[in-house]
Amino acid sequence: METEHTDSYDHVLKYTGIFGGVQGLNIVISLVRNKLVALLLGPSGMGLASLFQTTVNFISQATNLGISFSAVRNLSELFDSGDEARIAHFIKVVRAWSLLTGLAGMLVCMLAGPLLSSTTFSWGDHTLHFVLLSPLVCLLAITGGETAILKAARQLRALAAIQIYLILASLLISVPLYYLFGESAIVPVMVLTGFVSMLFTIRHSWRLYPFSLSGEKGILGEGMGMVRLGVAFTLAGILGSGSDFVIRSYLNNVADLEAVGLFNIGFMMTMTYSGLIFSAMETDYFPRLSAVNHQREKYNELINKQIEVTLLLIAPLVVMALVGLPVIIPILFSNQFLPVVGMMRIAALSLLFRAVNLPIEYLSLAKGSSSSYLLLEFLYDIFVTALVIGGYNSYGLDGTGYALLMTAILNSLMVLSYMRWKFSVVIQRSVGKIFSLHLSVSLFAFYITTTYSGWVYWLFGIALSMASLGVSIFILKQKSHLWDKLKAKILNRNHHGG
Repeated sequence: METEHTDSYDHVLKYTGIFGGVQGLNIVISLVRNKLVALLLGPSGMGLASLFQTTVNFISQATNLGISFSAVRNLSELFDSGDEARIAHFIKVVRAWSLLTGLAGMLVCMLAGPLLSSTTFSWGDHTLHFVLLSPLVCLLAITGGETAILKAARQLRALAAIQIYLILASLLISVPLYYLFGESAIVPVMVLTGFVSMLFTIRHSWRLYPFSLSGEKGILGEGMGMVRLGVAFTLAGILGSGSDFVIRSYLNNVADLEAVGLFNIGFMMTMTYSGLIFSAMETDYFPRLSAVNHQREKYNELINKQIEVTLLLIAPLVVMALVGLPVIIPILFSNQFLPVVGMMRIAALSLLFRAVNLPIEYLSLAKGSSSSYLLLEFLYDIFVTALVIGGYNSYGLDGTGYALLMTAILNSLMVLSYMRWKFSVVIQRSVGKIFSLHLSVSLFAFYITTTYSGWVYWLFGIALSMASLGVSIFILKQKSHLWDKLKAKILNRNHHGG
């Protein structure tokens, strides 16, 4: 029993680390790529590329029916049952729906070209650009379906490798083409990158399950349960986009573009860097949770372990961010962005609550309960929109940070209460202890960094960062054998080397 216990912690820790590392590499290479592209295209070219990308993403999300996410749930259960015939059959269902939604999305993008051009741009006719970009919508749908197959089959190393290949490929495709052709290369770069992404993905998934749609009748009808959950996921995404739009439009109207820009940077930085830890959830945790979604004891154990590991990894990053932000922001951006530090410090505390919420929220998707998922997402969007607008009115930019923290706290109370009532989710005492300990250290760090300056700030700030990191390492060492395995590997290597 003990082996199973530690293996489970080892698994969560190992793959959170792997996908966190991939995400970190992604951020570093993206910074290099963005810097080079900014030099080659200038602000107007970057703006043009951003408008094209945003519009294509919107069309893709509105037409792909969320297959890339919802298919993982059905396939994970089948993979856990080990029934190869049913697995192969349902993979055909997923591929048929991916192809259908991809072709439909491509057609929508082509037909809506004139409308997209007039609503997205206030100058020129860009209809031809959207017609040329339409294949990208199809490529994204196919890639999404194949990625779902790899996630459900727990092909975690392949997924990590695909992400790394794609990051490097996007750098190698975009920089030479932008250097040679400037803004004229924006559309070809986007389509080429989408095509390469699809090739990397199908190379792994087709090797695992060769492509075939033949010999099946009524195949689309079998995917209706998957589609219903996918539609809920899509609707939740539209609600989230609507909330973002309302917040940014409000800030633009009552303040100015600078306020919108600062809020964007603060929000993006807080969520992007937390993505280092949260990125493993969708790739590794969700398929495993889907596989045990009918077994209350197992999913409760899995949820609690995921929360513990996520908290232990993200808490030291929160304290380090609280202390290091006045140095990090000017390095990444410039001194003009320093007003965002106050907002980010407050918003960073919300990540501790998010580490508790996310693993629990995934259960509604793992169970296929689209109504529960939509309800929780709808209430969250209402909270965040109302509180950010109210927070900015009362306390300016810092008020938006307080709003994000308050939203996270309210969301925690709502998620914990609802999921306990609906699915009997129970949070263990050990999770409560870890959360309380790290929240106390983070609040003390927040007090020090907002009250003191000079040597007191840095002495206590660095000491608290080390304390938070030390506590996390100590607890992880107790719960996981990874440390011993790593030591044994190093010693063996040294022994053989000798």
